[in-house]
Amino acid sequence: MVYIFLANGFEDIEAIAPIDILRRAKVEVKLVGVGGKTIKSSRGITVEAEILPEDVDISKAKMIVFPGGPGYSNLEAHPLVMSILHQAYKNGKYIAAICAAPSILGKRGLLSGKRGICFPGYEKYCSDMILADESVCIDGNIITAKGAGVALEFGFALVKVLCGEEVSEQLKKNMQYIG
Repeated sequence: MVYIFLANGFEDIEAIAPIDILRRAKVEVKLVGVGGKTIKSSRGITVEAEILPEDVDISKAKMIVFPGGPGYSNLEAHPLVMSILHQAYKNGKYIAAICAAPSILGKRGLLSGKRGICFPGYEKYCSDMILADESVCIDGNIITAKGAGVALEFGFALVKVLCGEEVSEQLKKNMQYIG
C-alpha cells in the first residue's frame, strides 16, 4: 500500500502524476486527505481523498508520499501526519517527498547523512543532507525530487523501488516518456 498525503495547497502535478504512474503499475494507492476528504490543490482543482490520516495502517504501508507546493506546510503542521512519518521511518518504509516537502524530512533529521534533493532554497532546512546533482534521488528508503518539472520522473522512481526497474522502464515506454 502506498499512502499519498494531500493537504490544501498541494502541487497538482507532484501528486497526480505519481498517483497515475503508480496505479498504472497496479500498485495499491490510497489518497489521504489531511484536513478532510475534500482537498483543493494549489491550482484550484478539487480532489476527493479516500481516507483520513487516522485511517492509515502503517503496518500495511510500503511507502508514504508527500507532494510539495504551498500545501506542504499543512502536512507538516498536522501532528498525526508527523507521527505517521516517524513510524514509517522507524519501520524502514519508503518515504518519498518532492519539491518543498523534503524540508519536512530535513527538519526532523531524517535526511541526515543521506543524499537528497529539494526545490532550490529549501536546502537550508536540510542542512545535514548531502545535496544530490540529479532531479530525483534514491538513498536507501528515502526518495526525494526537485519539483513539479520532474513529477513524471519521480513517479517512475517510485515504481522502480516498489516494482523493479523492468516495470518502470516498460511504463515509460508505454507512456511515450522521453525524459
